Amino acid sequence: MWRIIRKMVRAAVDEAVDAAVRRLVRDQYVENLFEMVPVTQKVGAVPLMENAMRAVRGVPPSRPLGSPLPFSPWEQLLFNPVHLVRFPTPEDVRIDTAVTLGPRARKPLTLAMPVLIAGMSFGSALSKRAKIALAKAATAAGTATNTGEAGLLEEEREAAALLIGQYNRGGWLHDPARYRRLDAIEIQLGQGAQGSSPQRTSAKNIGADFREVFGLRKGEDAVIRSRLPGIDTAEEFRTLVRRLRDETGVPVGLKLAATHHLERELEIALAAGVDFVTVDGAEGGTHGGAPSLQDDMGLPTLFAVSRAADFLARKGVKGEVSLIAAGGLVTPGRMLKAMALGADAVYIGTAALLALVSDQMTEAVPWEPPTSLVVYTGKRTEQLDVERGARNVVAFLQACLAEMELVAASLGRTALADIDKSDLCALDPFLARALGVAWGWVSPGDRREEERFSEESCVRPGGPLQWEEAGPGPVVRDVH
Repeated sequence: MWRIIRKMVRAAVDEAVDAAVRRLVRDQYVENLFEMVPVTQKVGAVPLMENAMRAVRGVPPSRPLGSPLPFSPWEQLLFNPVHLVRFPTPEDVRIDTAVTLGPRARKPLTLAMPVLIAGMSFGSALSKRAKIALAKAATAAGTATNTGEAGLLEEEREAAALLIGQYNRGGWLHDPARYRRLDAIEIQLGQGAQGSSPQRTSAKNIGADFREVFGLRKGEDAVIRSRLPGIDTAEEFRTLVRRLRDETGVPVGLKLAATHHLERELEIALAAGVDFVTVDGAEGGTHGGAPSLQDDMGLPTLFAVSRAADFLARKGVKGEVSLIAAGGLVTPGRMLKAMALGADAVYIGTAALLALVSDQMTEAVPWEPPTSLVVYTGKRTEQLDVERGARNVVAFLQACLAEMELVAASLGRTALADIDKSDLCALDPFLARALGVAWGWVSPGDRREEERFSEESCVRPGGPLQWEEAGPGPVVRDVH
């Protein structure tokens, strides 16, 4: 019986496929579904669908989790294991993973690991259950979590042993009674996925718990402005930093979207006396943002981290002003490379959320995306198991830390903080020059190859480039 059914099914499928192929090869393109193949290749699958969304809705699509474009060539950087030039770290020697952020503050922030949970706000981004789970995980792992652009969620404060709060452009954490309960304050002027653009959450998507935490009236939208309320000059920013530091004693830092103006921005931040800087690269995630903001604006994380670290070193504040890297750091290898380039610690957002829902996404798929378990407006938020999610995030952080420790041992280092640019080589000559690391194709002592590298390799369409030294790292300028 089953043989007969199988034969009938095979015959039906064969006839259907034959008919489809005959139609595809006979029909002209204007009548042919195959037309979608070259169109998709030309436009791209993501732009094709997002253009359709724009046409139907008339508003920018709100894309979650940031840009799909790979801006930072992390795979072109490799670590240099040692054998004799420096011996590997013995297996019975403990690798130090602790980090202290804002060491010159009256109350520095000391963490057991250099991986922090990034700022993802309650309400305008994540559900209460998701925020509690992330706070519980951070506490169990010995690290900190971040409020994001929100008010102070009591349940998050209770669950988080160490909580960084964003003094944000919505004004929801500007009350001294709230920010004095934080373990660090991060003045949020922008983020990698959205720059400094304004944002709005419609009142129809705001529940009673959201209104309470944000201090909103019923029917009032939640508005994130393009700039901090009352901060319209560099001097006003400096005054704010000094006031927050004096009032709280905790580290006060600045978060900004990585930009080609980076050094000029950091110059103002250092003059204000910040204790740490968070640089969020173009790969940074978000709960939802316009594709053009995600795909076409900002500076990639890899270059932003290196430039920021070099600038702090040139200013003589490395070790005093901490640097936190963020944006697209989804593997322990990338996290550690960012630290080797000069970051003291890293933020993870997308990776933490994926870990949170890792074995719970079956509650949502195939009918809903996994994000429906964690975003405030998601249809499956009540199905998120908080304790299970927290355990998964802790396990993820521990696994990442274990991998970073293995790399450190192979580099002959006894602390993650000791890993630096000398532990890296680049496979691309431009990348090597831009980051100030060795070019892996040639021996560092081969002067002939170094000369060829400088004269022949550093050429681009439109004219040659010259390299000149500026502090600890070389910079590029046009010959013309």
